[in-house]
Amino acid sequence: MSLDKFEISKTSGIHQQLSQLAGEWKGTTKTWFEADQLGDESPMEGTMRSVLDGRFILYEYQGSLGGKTFNGLAFIGFSIGNDQFQFAWIDSFHMGTGIMFSEGKKPGKLVSVLGSYGGAEMPEPWGWRTEIELKDKNTLIIIAYNISPSGEEAKATETIYSRK
Repeated sequence: MSLDKFEISKTSGIHQQLSQLAGEWKGTTKTWFEADQLGDESPMEGTMRSVLDGRFILYEYQGSLGGKTFNGLAFIGFSIGNDQFQFAWIDSFHMGTGIMFSEGKKPGKLVSVLGSYGGAEMPEPWGWRTEIELKDKNTLIIIAYNISPSGEEAKATETIYSRK
């Protein structure tokens, strides 16, 4: 990747669009453990900041689920050389001690990536699709979908943020 492509991306491309996520956010997260059956709805707060000269967004968040506090971190980036978004996500609830890596092209949302999770207790890994959409400069929506080994998708989480 040439530095020129990155500088262009920072001023008028995808990295410029990602920079618009930076800020303090407050909202509500809905969580589904079974399709069409809301399991929890709780307040959520997050901070997104540009790191490494605009190469990535670091997303730090905290909320609760079922009355228990949890925290998470994600790195969000766009690889110019691979022409795709890349996402590394950890948290104290969903991922346990694992890191989920996700990748994807830009299909209309600001970010849409696909990863997978599983372990010894799951004979086949499940997919996890995350979409990030900046509806306007003060409204951010993050939706994640579980994807069964057979390919069925169901909404898992939906966070709707307002800029603080």
